[in-house]
Amino acid sequence: MTGPVLAEADWRARAAEHRARVDELAGPYLDRRAAGATHPVIDFLFTYYGHKPAQLRRWHPGFGVVLAGAREYDGARGYHRVEAGHTADPAFLAKRRDTVAFAAGLLRATAARPAQLSCFGLHEWAMVYRTDEVRHQRVPLRLGSAGTDAVVESMSLRCTHFDAFRFFTPDAVGLNAQPLSRADQADREQPGCLHANMDLYKWSFKLAPLTPSDLVLDCFELACAARELDMRASPYDLAEYGYAPIAIETPAGRAEYVRRQAGIAERSAVLRARLRTICEELLTQP
Repeated sequence: MTGPVLAEADWRARAAEHRARVDELAGPYLDRRAAGATHPVIDFLFTYYGHKPAQLRRWHPGFGVVLAGAREYDGARGYHRVEAGHTADPAFLAKRRDTVAFAAGLLRATAARPAQLSCFGLHEWAMVYRTDEVRHQRVPLRLGSAGTDAVVESMSLRCTHFDAFRFFTPDAVGLNAQPLSRADQADREQPGCLHANMDLYKWSFKLAPLTPSDLVLDCFELACAARELDMRASPYDLAEYGYAPIAIETPAGRAEYVRRQAGIAERSAVLRARLRTICEELLTQP
């Protein structure tokens, strides 16, 4: 299927705006990497998800849109040449159909559940419970090891996201309200979860160039906000990096976390619906 043809001047202007937006968001990361420095909050968005800034900078209009005069898209992943220019290749969609279907099902199932706003970000605490091995070696624990363990033991672990749960320490695994597995991921994820909402970025870029880059970047911006909240509520002392803690061990801290978590969930609902619609439309293609 081919649809509208974007004139070269039009799409190049849009692509340039996209690159400028990416550079503003990712520039500090690239500067630190060039200097050999790391950042415990922001680097995660590139190291864990594995989507390089150069990949994020390449603009895609989405499936069915033709780019006139787009010679640099010759041989680009997921593209082919048609008479009017370059467009996402239906053969690429055919290869990715199972992934599109899985993403559509996961997005649909997640959106159908009510948001749970009572986890208080304790997944990060459960990852360092009763262990001397912390995930950010150069960042101290705000309450120390004993204080961190006491917080975990005084509250309920209610994690619903397997990719957070799988990093729990052995002693924390049994404290979760329910065991989680990859097999039941679609049965557990819910729209209040910060990590499920951050993963909208993962699903949007995994399906590129079938997905439009404006959506990918909107999801990336959301992931940035969710990651900041995640780490501000974590057991780590990030004052050196300019992050004030959200002390979830206190009633005031928990109230602040829930308020901010609800805001992320509200933003995520819009993006989840957009991405789900795109996936479902892709599945209607022959």
